[in-house]
Amino acid sequence: MSAAAELSAAESAVLTRLARAGRLTEPDLARARRLAEEGGEALLPMLLRLGLVAERALAEALAAELGLELVEPERLPVAPVAEERFTPRFLKDARVLPLAERDGVLEVALANPADPFVVQAVRLAAAGPVRLAVARASVLEQAFERLYEAPSEPASALEASGEIDATDVEQLKDLASEAPVIRMVNLLLQRAVEARASDIHLEPFADHLRVRFRVDGVLQAVEAPPLRSSAAVISRVKIMARLNIAERRLPQDGRIPLRVQGRELDLRVSTVPTLFGESLVIRLLDKERVRFDLDALGFDGALRARLDRVLERPYGILLVTGPTGSGKSTTLYTLLARLNTESRKIITVEDPVEYQLAGINQIPVRPAIGMTFASALRAIVRQDPDVIMVGEMRDLETARIAVQSALTGHLVLSTLHTNDAASGATRLLEMGIEDYLLTSTVNGILAQRLVRRLCPHCRARYRADTELAARLGLAPDALDLHRAVGCDACRGTGYHGRLVIGELLCLSETIRAAVLDHAGATEIRRIARAEGMTTLFEDGVAKARAGLTSIEEVLRVAED
Repeated sequence: MSAAAELSAAESAVLTRLARAGRLTEPDLARARRLAEEGGEALLPMLLRLGLVAERALAEALAAELGLELVEPERLPVAPVAEERFTPRFLKDARVLPLAERDGVLEVALANPADPFVVQAVRLAAAGPVRLAVARASVLEQAFERLYEAPSEPASALEASGEIDATDVEQLKDLASEAPVIRMVNLLLQRAVEARASDIHLEPFADHLRVRFRVDGVLQAVEAPPLRSSAAVISRVKIMARLNIAERRLPQDGRIPLRVQGRELDLRVSTVPTLFGESLVIRLLDKERVRFDLDALGFDGALRARLDRVLERPYGILLVTGPTGSGKSTTLYTLLARLNTESRKIITVEDPVEYQLAGINQIPVRPAIGMTFASALRAIVRQDPDVIMVGEMRDLETARIAVQSALTGHLVLSTLHTNDAASGATRLLEMGIEDYLLTSTVNGILAQRLVRRLCPHCRARYRADTELAARLGLAPDALDLHRAVGCDACRGTGYHGRLVIGELLCLSETIRAAVLDHAGATEIRRIARAEGMTTLFEDGVAKARAGLTSIEEVLRVAED
């Protein structure tokens, strides 16, 4: 083993801590150790470079094991410190940054303070007392760029204008493959993972490139690359997604399997042409973070009891409705995970397959070769399934085959785009499904929304005023609610994660009769409420009273 790959006692302790915390597996460690030996590099930086360990997890382990402070971005200096003692090249190569000098003691942040060679070099160059601290490598790199790298002129007219001609494609490929652009995109993905973002939006405008993260369903603006590099950044993502970077007139879709900070991610990339270039959206599907558990999603109380009864039916249709981004697919996956037993054969038809479920046959839709929802459904009913999941009922043909499948003894799960549960029945009638078939097959229609979950560390209790209590139909002296405050754990937003609020319409005999009479959604909803259905708004108020979310979140997504 080379000297560079040898481990100090501190590094060994950090690796042990990471392994015990489940942040590092033995196969990953063996792989990183082998590559570090071959390249003569330090092991801990190699773990980061391979994406086997989350950067924050490594920094926290170093700080805890060595008893050092973990430095956050707000603690970084606004101007270079101790310039006469450290060269910018040394600082960047060693990932070291002087923070401040007080009472003759120089405070220095290191990405890897467990490396004895780097620590010794810092002490020699400082020529005096040194107090060490830990900082994430990405935080130090941002500081290096701000403090020591002068703004450079655009490398070419292509970068300066952000415009691309067909003849510039090869040059653009070169730009997108350069180290600065690769680092820029990697840093963007890393920040998105740290912020728990579900989507990254890159939107070019006349004078700037706007970058926003969708965190807990709400878009937040973040620091964006300079406009002159927008073409190269977008092209880099398109290359990673195996898209045609020469095609800028038509929308494109792609996929990037990626490992970031030790997490297995599936990135879905979508581009559309706009006035000032291509708008690009990256959806981050974190396979490790998602939990297919009804309790974790927020299904409880009367809603959970009604859902359990519908799932116990051996055949029929259960529809999940709601707008885009309301968590319909996650709910379907959770229901499938619950139904997935040795005694059931489950087949799904999806566009696309978002998560892979063990023991379930999942079929991706491929319209280009004629594999549509309808054609796939016709084939899988001959596969003798017990449960069928159709990603979406988009047309009459798909809906009719799903109805026929339910009539022949299959349990069918699917989604539909409607605003509430009662509108699901009228929507199927509008699509052309005969009323007698609808009432014979549909067991339940679940409408849902996602609300942000209050951060448990900083939420604050308050008593609702008379006006709000009257709006909610509750007595003000019995209405304690919680509001968002904001802390370090939730990055100042007051919220952390999301949960479901929902309503489940079960087709009773009374409701089936109303559907046969072609009653409107309002009448069907009135009957369902009389029979005990809890509405979206009522479920949201119950969760707000329990301190799980704020009443502002409920009012944002549901009508009272």
